[in-house]
Amino acid sequence: MLTTSQSPVYVAHSLDEALTLRAAHPEAMPLAGGTDVMVFIEAGAIDPPGFIDLWAARDMAGVADADGGLWIGALTTYTDLERDDRVVKAAPALVEAARTVGAKQIQNRGTLGGNIANASPAGDTLPVLMALDAEVEVASKARGARRIPIDTLYTGYRKLAVAPDELITRVFLPTPHPADVQHFRKVGTRLAQAISKVVFGARVRLEGGKVTDARVAFGSVAATPVRCPKVEAALVGRAPDPAAAGHLLDDIAPIDDVRSTADYRRTVAVRTLRSFISSLA
Repeated sequence: MLTTSQSPVYVAHSLDEALTLRAAHPEAMPLAGGTDVMVFIEAGAIDPPGFIDLWAARDMAGVADADGGLWIGALTTYTDLERDDRVVKAAPALVEAARTVGAKQIQNRGTLGGNIANASPAGDTLPVLMALDAEVEVASKARGARRIPIDTLYTGYRKLAVAPDELITRVFLPTPHPADVQHFRKVGTRLAQAISKVVFGARVRLEGGKVTDARVAFGSVAATPVRCPKVEAALVGRAPDPAAAGHLLDDIAPIDDVRSTADYRRTVAVRTLRSFISSLA
């Protein structure tokens, strides 16, 4: 254990150690790349009673083949995602999202698990993971591992359906269908190093000129990242029709905040979705 002037830091060197520390110190905040946590601490927004430093637990990082898909470790960085050929092939939209997160220094340190656990509605990878039907594995020392579909993981603003003694350990990505089209779009103040005003992820399956399956998800337009079931229902069973974007306002609930307005977010989200559907047609 290390000790700062304010809070103890418990260092895990493996997943097993991390779960043991989590069970013993459920009040401590898990710390991965720290790219968001350090900002919050410097801003005085958080003051955790302790930390569990996961960075040395390298068995929680990396990409592995799985039955029916890929496992991506929670400590896998954005740079790791960009460089792994299996991820590039199976999840090009996720790679595009990873490339928009901060500068290279952030991409080298920030982790997929951290983006999920941070639970920001503006998290760049989260709508893409929803569109790809990702499942998040969480584990505890006492009860073992379980898998949560990512579109049920978020229960409220920055709240997750994860118990105090559980850690996010890895993410499962199903193998894509050959007819799937993936898409990612981020709208921010700048082309780089910007927090999303609207972030969009989609996966549409086109067979015989018709949409046979669809996943549409947005971030920065509600208290959590959200799937858009009414848009999905409007797309499936027919040729791609940009008019389906008209259902989006039944699925999202933007707000005014320091980065943008509700009206701007509604307008941009609808136009972004309509443009994507038009590209399919």
